This record gives sequence, structure tokens and C-alpha cells, in this order.
Amino acid sequence: MKQFLLFLSLLFLCNACVTNKVFNALEDRYAKNKMAFNVLEAQHDSLLQANDHLKMRLEETQQSLTATADSLTQSQGALKTLQQNYTTLETNSDAAIKARISENQELLAQIAEKEGVLFQREKRLTELEQRIAANEKAMNTLVQSLSDALLNFEGKGLTVEQRNGKVYVSMENKLLFDSGSWTVGPQGTKAIAQLAGVLQDNPDIDVLIEGHTDNVPYSGKGPLSGNWDLSTKRATSIVTLLLENDQVLPQNLTAAGRGEFLPVGPNTSPQGRAANRRIEVILSPKLSEITQLLKTIE
Repeated sequence: MKQFLLFLSLLFLCNACVTNKVFNALEDRYAKNKMAFNVLEAQHDSLLQANDHLKMRLEETQQSLTATADSLTQSQGALKTLQQNYTTLETNSDAAIKARISENQELLAQIAEKEGVLFQREKRLTELEQRIAANEKAMNTLVQSLSDALLNFEGKGLTVEQRNGKVYVSMENKLLFDSGSWTVGPQGTKAIAQLAGVLQDNPDIDVLIEGHTDNVPYSGKGPLSGNWDLSTKRATSIVTLLLENDQVLPQNLTAAGRGEFLPVGPNTSPQGRAANRRIEVILSPKLSEITQLLKTIE
């Protein structure tokens, strides 16, 4: 009897073990199937959303196609109109084209003529610039030559300077004349001889010799009517000395008397009056060629 009961107990325990294993296996399969179902359900929702999106894209595409078709129809109509207009224009434009060609040819001829004039003007302008540059170079060289030639007299009432494209040699009367006289003294004669040596090497220079006085009335004796006459005679005396050099061209020289009317200092002081009593030799390049070039450029 004990053995039978033991057998039944063992049999019960075995059945219980098998039932728990089967239950656990089924429970595990259920969980996996539930997860798979959830995944499938999520994929189903995603597919539904994608389908809705595709439906919207389809509707938009259909609308766009409809608009494109309408635009194409309008473009075809416009193209047909253009073709008709082109045919009409082609039919009626031969005469207009010929007239326009003739007009264009006339314009081209006028442009060519103006280009020729412009080319000649630019050529003359270049020539003018070169001439001006050459004159400037010549005047710079002249200043240096005068400074070298008259170096011994600078500081003795003689100055050399360049202004406004001209060279000014100023000599106070103390270097040249005695008071009231128009006869050049020995020291002044040497200075004028040095000046003549420079002028003989520069035949293309116009030379203006101006005599100046202070405002003190002339009180000397002799055939003089006043300061203006005295300034003129002094200028003429300088011209006479310059022409002792036969290489100096007389046609380049001009003598002028300025009297007291172009002072460089105040006549209220001895120093100012001394500065005003002077001879100015003004050297300037001949401008006839430049003047002619300017006329052709205008």
C-alpha cells in the first residue's frame, strides 16, 4: 500500500511539472505574438499615414498638371499669335529693313568721320603735351644755366627765379647804374655779358627787358621827362649791351619802361625803394607753335 501511494505521488508530481512547463511556454509565445502584433499594428498605422500623404501628393500633382496644361494651352495660343505677327512683320518689313540699313550705313560713315577727327585731335594733343614738356625742360635747363653763369653776382642785387613758366632775372640798379643814370657800370656790364652768353645758346627764347624805378620824382639833369622815361632808357641800355654779342638775336629782344608802377617793395623805406629800382629780364619760351596747336584742338 505504501508503495502504491508513493507511485501515485510521483505520478502527480510529474504531471504538475509538465503542466507548468507547457504553461510557461505558452505564456512566452503569447508575449512574443503580442509584441509582433504591436509591431504590425504600428506598421499598419505608418502605412495608413503614408497612404494619406501619397493621396495628398497625388491631388497636388493632378492640380499642378491641370495648371500646367492650362499654361501650355495659353502658351500655345501666344505662340500662334507670335507666329502670325512674325509672318505679317516679315511680309511688311523688307522696305523698313532696307531703310534702316541705309540709315545705319550713314551713321557708320559719320562715326568713322568723327573717329578720324578725334584721332587727329588726340594726336595734336599728344604733340602739344610733348611740346609743353619740352618747353618746361628747356626752361629748367635755362634756369640752371643762368644760375651758373651769374653765380658771381647773386647776393649783389641779382636774383634768378622761375615763375608761371617763365624765368625772371632781377638786377637792382646798384649793380647796374649810378643814381639818375642809364649808363651801365663795369660790374653790370660783366653781368650782362654773362647773360648774353646764355641767350646765344637759347635762340628760341623771347626776352623782355623791363626797367623799374621807385616813386621818387626824377630830379637829374638831361633829356629825361621823368621816371618812366628813365626806366625806358635803362631797359634800352641793357638791350644795347646784349646786342654786343652778335649771336644774340635782336628779334627776340623787347625793351619796356615800367616806371614806378610795378613795385616789389614799399616805397616808404630805403630798402623798399632800393628793391623797386631794378631791371627785370623776363625769359619765356616762344609759344607760337603751342598756340597753333591749341587752335587745331579747339
